[in-house]
Amino acid sequence: MPTRPYVIDEMISAKTIAARIEDLAREIHDAFEGTDKLVVVGLLRGSFVFIADLVRELDLPVEVDFLEASSYGDGTESSREVKIMKDLRGQIGGRDVLLVEDIVDTGFTLKHVVGLLKARKPAHMKTIALLNKQSRREVDINADWVGFEIPDEFVVGYGIDFAQRNRNLPYIGKVRFT
Repeated sequence: MPTRPYVIDEMISAKTIAARIEDLAREIHDAFEGTDKLVVVGLLRGSFVFIADLVRELDLPVEVDFLEASSYGDGTESSREVKIMKDLRGQIGGRDVLLVEDIVDTGFTLKHVVGLLKARKPAHMKTIALLNKQSRREVDINADWVGFEIPDEFVVGYGIDFAQRNRNLPYIGKVRFT
């Protein structure tokens, strides 16, 4: 549970998110057109809402799998130590894969997971992040697609939490401590 009181200021509306996901789905369709099945791998837990909305917009045959990685715990800063809490159930070797991340901050989680999945030899692999904080990047990695560039703010909503709260907000909001 958060130790300090806070309020949430809306940054990106639900309507704006929905419109951007439609655009991203068209770009992903073009990149993977002709695939027999796209394995959409979601990084839990923050990406689950984004994945649900994204796969409904994809006009491709998809399979959904999840991997849980953590580098935050209940804090607001990355520990830079990536722990795999849950691995994929299915195999991705020789398959087309789209890795879905909620937010790329320091880049440690994305870099670690991309390396882990590439070692399993997918046929093609691309990455997408709903949010990108380029100003916080500490390692050399970027998602192939990004929904929104955001400033260095702690955000919640649309699946993203603060100490397991606020995932259910339909928008992305900035946490402001009071």
